[in-house]
Formats: sequence, structure tokens, C-alpha cells
Amino acid sequence: MTHALAQVWTRAELGLISPLVKVEVHISNGLPSLTLVGLPESAVRESKDRVRSAILSAQADYPTRRVTINLAPADLPKQGGRYDLPIAIGLLAASGQVSRDKLADIEWVGELGLDGQLRPIAGILPIAMAASESGRTLVVPQEQLAICAVVPNLRVLGASHLSQIIRFLSGEEALITPDGLAVTAPPLVQPDLIDVRGQAMGKRALEIAAAGGHSLLFVGPPGSGKSMLASRMASILPPLSETQRLASAAIHSLAALPVEAILAGQLPFQAPHHSASAVALVGGGSKPRPGAISIATHGILFLDELPEFDRRTLEMLREPLESGEVRIARAAYQATYPAQFMLIAAMNPSPSGYFSDDPKCHSTPEQIARYLAKISGPLLDRIDCQVELPAVEVAALQQAPDGETSAKVAERVAQAREIAAQRGKLNAALTAHELDKFAILDAAGKQLLAQAMERFGLSARSYHRILRVGRSIADLAGSERVQTSHLAEALSLRALERRLHKLGNQNR
Repeated sequence: MTHALAQVWTRAELGLISPLVKVEVHISNGLPSLTLVGLPESAVRESKDRVRSAILSAQADYPTRRVTINLAPADLPKQGGRYDLPIAIGLLAASGQVSRDKLADIEWVGELGLDGQLRPIAGILPIAMAASESGRTLVVPQEQLAICAVVPNLRVLGASHLSQIIRFLSGEEALITPDGLAVTAPPLVQPDLIDVRGQAMGKRALEIAAAGGHSLLFVGPPGSGKSMLASRMASILPPLSETQRLASAAIHSLAALPVEAILAGQLPFQAPHHSASAVALVGGGSKPRPGAISIATHGILFLDELPEFDRRTLEMLREPLESGEVRIARAAYQATYPAQFMLIAAMNPSPSGYFSDDPKCHSTPEQIARYLAKISGPLLDRIDCQVELPAVEVAALQQAPDGETSAKVAERVAQAREIAAQRGKLNAALTAHELDKFAILDAAGKQLLAQAMERFGLSARSYHRILRVGRSIADLAGSERVQTSHLAEALSLRALERRLHKLGNQNR
């Protein structure tokens, strides 16, 4: 045999897309060597050492001739250890140690240990979703077999060791099927809204935001329940659909985060620290990865101590809040990640932590204005509901629970969302044209909104967001039209803009 060629299928990573990659292994006469081409990064180039040890550990022979491996297409960057298994299969097939009969109908992914064990890889779900559309069978590490099995229309098999795959290709052994396997997750324990004492306005804002998918900002002193309310948003939101669960789990998989809880029905919840970098929050890096806003897709992004975040980092939220996605461009390629999250933020009303009329507040109007100005007008424009929470009175803390359970509120939210579903989308996503159709105001409502726009200097974006919130309030009330009372409540949920406008007038 002067030369031999084998071709094996696998998949690369390009954001949430997993393009098909052909691993071509060519063995020819010459001094023993291995050349790997096709834009492999360091982890892929190192695969030759892992693959060699894995093949020998599987009691097979490593080719001692001239070996050339091409990862096609050549202009697509290749990252990670996912190519170990297809490279090993290609070497074994090209050297005649396994049959090539099944190779055209199978895709392979998996990292190899030096002992031949197959190890899990990051981003397995996007690979499985792409493989389901190709019609080929996907072979994955056994640990990830149950996760891949949730993808509809996917033929998937699992293996724990390279020797199993050698016997499979030789017709001596069948690989593991997902029959009887299920994704298991610990029981989900949701904090209940009834635990929050007082703060009727905060609970109401939470319900309105949940009904329409609106962004929400709580402004209040320390201990007023801002974080407590935010942590209970998930308990009043409807469960994710099968498609949403799979999409969210795919992003978690790509970020190398556990996916079992998401697949079991838990809503994504991200709460990055205010020291988080722009890459951690929005995504990116030299090897682009999804950030917290993408990991929170179909769930909640909670930003506590909002003014303490770097202002430039916060400004990067503006486009994703509008478009629902984030594009990360690099010289070699561009990755697009979804960013369809519900933003909940919390902040103190002043540097000292208290409202200006509180005796404990020692901040001057100028200091308060500078502090609040850390949240830019364009970003504040994109936050639908802004609610001021007063300090909780001792009497409220000592009395019995006075509110409703999360289950009761969730029923109203679900009914409001069913009404919105008949319009085709959540109210937070309604366009200006759709608002002209679904949020028609009477003369009194138009006058009220016009007066508020002029008095508080609201922008056109704020105008449309007020209408969207008014539409959600009307849905909760079961009203076909947005009444003046609904609009008045929506206007009351622009507290921070009113406070900034007041401070601006004082400082003139």
C-alpha cells in the first residue's frame, strides 16, 4: 500500500451554528510524521499526542508512516478537543484497521484521554441539533448521550472508550443507545412571592413586567426588598416551551454550563457581579463565547447595584435590548448569539443609599444627580418599568403575610400572555405600527400622555414603551382597549425619569 485516504465527518463551532467539517486523513510512504492543516488552534494541534496515546491504549496500531490530516473547509477556524475522536477514526480507517463502510453516514465528536476514554465536550447540543438536520447518526461520549437524546429527530449513539468504537466499526459490538435514558436534575425550589412583606407597588410592577416581558428597574434603599422581588420573578413566569428549553440549553452547553436543570424546566437566571467585564456580560473574547445576556435568553438577567457597573459595559446592553441578539465580529468570522432576556435591575437612590427626603441621606442634590447620571438616558429609555420602593416598615415585617402566592399571580400572568399570544408576540416586542393597532387611546388618554411627555421631557422611545406597558396592564384587567387608568398606571412606572427630571430642574 503506497497511500490510503479516509474521510470522516464532524462539526465545528461558529457561535450557535455547528458547520459540517470533513476530516481527511491521508497516509503515504515516507518517514513517520504527522501534519495537521485546516486552521487548527493550539488545542486541536495538540490532538495528535492525545490521539496517538489513545489509539495505543485501545490496543490498535498507530501508523508509522507519513500522515497528513486536513480539516475542511480550510478557512473555518477549528477549536477545542472535539476533533480527537474523528481524527482517531480517520487514522484507523486510513490504515485499514477498521471498516470504512459506515463512515459516510456517521458524525463523530469527542475528546480522547490518553487511556482512550471519551470525554464530554462543550457545545454538544448545538452539534446535536445540526446533526439532526443532516440525517446522519451522531456518536458522542456516553456521558452526554442522554442530553443529546432530547433533540428531536436525532439518531444518536454513545461510547465510553475508543476500543468500543473500533469493535463497532468492525461489526463486533453495538454502541450504547439512549433508550431508557433521561436527563435528571435536582428538584426545583422556587422562592414564593408571598414571602415579601409590604411593597405592594413592587409586586404589582413585577406582575406587569411578567405579563408583557418588560424590563424592570427597582430603586430603593438597602433592605427594601429589591433583590428579594427580583429572585421571585421566575416563580410567576410561565414555563418555557420545548423549543425555548432546547434553545436555552444549547447556549448553556456552548458556555460549558450544566444543562440538566434547563432541560428539566428551570428558567435561566443570570446575576453577574457589578465588576463583570464587558466580555463576561455581553460575550466575546479572542475565542468568542456567549456572555450573561445570551445565557439568560428566555430567562432573567438581574443586575444588582446597577450604577456600580462600568458605564461603557452598560451601554453595550442598548442594542441587545432592542434587537434581541448580539453580534460578535472577529477578523476570521462573525458569531451571533441570541439575547432575548428579561432585564431586572436594582439600585440605590443616592450614593448614601437613601432617598433625599430620608434623614439618613447625607448626599447633596449634586451628588445624587451625578450618581443617577451613571445610568445614561438612552439606557434608561429602554427600561420599561422603573419603580421606587420605600423602606419596609417594622409593622409590615411583624404582621402575617398580606399578599398573594406566586401561583395565584402566575395564573393572571398566564392569562395575560395568552391574550398577547393572539397578537403574535409579547407586548414588550410590539412595533410602533402594531401599537397603532393594539393600543388605541381615546381623547383623554392621548391628552394625558401628551402632558406627561411635555412635563417630564420623555423621548419617543419612552412614548412607545409606555404604550406597551399600558397594553400589558389592560391585558391583566381583561380589557380590549387601553383605558386612561391603564395609561396612568403605566406612567407611574417611570419613576427614575421623573426623579432625574426634577433634579435637573433643581440644578439649573
